[in-house]
Amino acid sequence: MIGRLRGTLASKHAPWILLDVGGVGYELEVPMSTYYDLPAVGEPLTLCVHHAVREDAVNLYGFATEAERRLFRDVQKVSGIGAKIALAVLSGSSVAEFGRMLQAGDVSALVKIPGIGKKTAERMIVELRERSAGMASAVPGVPAGQPADALSEAGIALQQLGYKPAEIARMVKDAKPGDSAEDIIRAALKSALRS
Repeated sequence: MIGRLRGTLASKHAPWILLDVGGVGYELEVPMSTYYDLPAVGEPLTLCVHHAVREDAVNLYGFATEAERRLFRDVQKVSGIGAKIALAVLSGSSVAEFGRMLQAGDVSALVKIPGIGKKTAERMIVELRERSAGMASAVPGVPAGQPADALSEAGIALQQLGYKPAEIARMVKDAKPGDSAEDIIRAALKSALRS
């Protein structure tokens, strides 16, 4: 499985890019959230990759952050949702915005994403609400200036350790912009031990 690629951006034609890695061109489909942040053609680029193998195709999907890739994978776990809708979710909202929609149970906002109807939106809320607690600023009380991928990673790690969203919010309240996920987790666990 391919999990990450680092190379030179050879071409970009939304939603496809060609990444030259040591003379081999990898064609990847990327969401618009990643596409808008791409460097100029000829510049170096590193992407998190989702490698999908089906009977009739092998596809590579590229993401600027681990949080985007995780959301892409989580959304596809909802019954009836595939890669096309998962890419539409990331093209229509950030990880943090999507997490807030799920936490709020905002069906009307979710149906604005292409390919998502009312029943699909309701199913997403039911099946993803628990996971959304770790999505970026979906955790209440998280400092606004914090990078989404560091917070997302820390929030998900704390959730997997068994902490509830309200506990996570208290634990990460002292996080500073620029802290890595490891720093946030370490400080959060120390804060939990003091409580």
